[in-house]
Amino acid sequence: MRKNWTTIRVAALLLLSLNCFAQKTENRLPDWALGGFVRSEAIDPIISPNKNSRFLDPVSKKQVAWEANDTFNPGAAIKNGKIVVLYRAEDLYGIGIGFRTSRLGYAESADGIHYTRRPKPVLYPANDVAKKYEWPGGCEDPRVAVTANGTYVVFYTEWNRDVPRLGVAHSRDLIHWKKYGPIFRKAYNGKFFNIASKSASILTQVVNGKQIIIKTHGKYWLYWGEHHVYAATSTDLINWSPLVDANGELEELMSPREGYFDSDLTECGPPALMTDKGIILFYNGKNKGGAGRDTRFNANSYCAGQALFNRDDPSKNITRLDLPFLRPMKPFEKSGQYVNGTVFIEGMAYFKKKWYLYYGCADSRVAVAVYDPAHPAPPDPATDN
Repeated sequence: MRKNWTTIRVAALLLLSLNCFAQKTENRLPDWALGGFVRSEAIDPIISPNKNSRFLDPVSKKQVAWEANDTFNPGAAIKNGKIVVLYRAEDLYGIGIGFRTSRLGYAESADGIHYTRRPKPVLYPANDVAKKYEWPGGCEDPRVAVTANGTYVVFYTEWNRDVPRLGVAHSRDLIHWKKYGPIFRKAYNGKFFNIASKSASILTQVVNGKQIIIKTHGKYWLYWGEHHVYAATSTDLINWSPLVDANGELEELMSPREGYFDSDLTECGPPALMTDKGIILFYNGKNKGGAGRDTRFNANSYCAGQALFNRDDPSKNITRLDLPFLRPMKPFEKSGQYVNGTVFIEGMAYFKKKWYLYYGCADSRVAVAVYDPAHPAPPDPATDN
C-alpha cells in the first residue's frame, strides 16, 4: 500500500510540475536562439493591398487587379546591397483564402523598411510547364535563398485547387524566373508526387557576411511540411528526395505538442540557419481550436517558434522554444482575412549585420521585425498582462 501511495504522489507532483511549466509566462530565449525581434513601429505594415495595380493575366487574357485583396506571406533575399521581398498577392476574383488567384509581387528596399514595389508580379501562373499545377489557385507562400554563385532559389506552393505541391524556380535577378515544377515529381518513382506538400526551408549559413545556401554531407538539405516537419535532400536544387523511414514512409522530424502554441501545426518558415550551436529551424506554430490548445494564446492563432537541430545530423531535433518569440500583438496582426490572428514568418535576410524578419499579418499585410545582435531585445511576452 505504501508503494502505491508513493507512486500516486510522484505522479501527482510530476503532473503539477508539467502543468506549471506549460503555463509559464516569463519568456526568455536560450543562447542558441535568435532574437528578440523588434517591430518597425513607425511604418508597419510595410506592404498593404493596392487596388490600382493592373496586370494582363496570360491565362485568362484579362486585366486583373492582382494585388487588390491581400498582400502577405513574404520571402526575402539580398540583391545589389538591397533587400528584396517577394510577397504573395491575391486578386479580387474569388471568396476566401485559397479561392482567389495568388501571384508573387516584388518589393525592394535600401533600408529594409521602406519599399518600392514593381507594378506587375514576377512569378505567376502562365501558359507554361507549371500551368496544370498552378492554375487557377496560383503561386503561394514563397521562401527564397541564394547560392554562393548568385543563383536565387524560390520554393513556393503550386495550387491548382486540387493538390498543393511544392514547386521550385531559379533566377539570377529575382525578377525573371525559370520554373521547374513540383520538387518531388521524380523521387521514389513518383511516390510522393501527388501528396499535399507545402512550406520549404532550405539550409543556409552566413559565410563572409552573406547568407547562402549550403550543403551538408555533400547534399542540399530542406526542411518542409505543414502538419509535421519533414526533410528532403538534393544534388541539383531542382529534384528533391524526401527523407523516409524503414517502412518507406515520410519521416517525421518534429510534430505538434499538446498544450503548447504549436499544438495543431508545426509549419516550416524562412530558410533554416546553420550556427555554432546547431541548425535553427524557424517555424510557424498553429494553436488548436479546442481541447489540447495553449490557453495563453488565441484559438487557431499562428505564432512563431524556433527549433534546434543537430549540426552533424540535421534530422535530429534537439530542442525547441516552449513559448513563441513572436506572436500576434498589433491590431493588423490580430485582424484581417485570417480572423484568429497570425504572424506567419517566411522571409529572413541578413542585412548590415542585422536580421530582418518578414511575416504575413492575418493573411492580409506584410510586416517586418529586426534583431540586432549588438543590442538584443526580449522576445514577445507570453501574455498581454
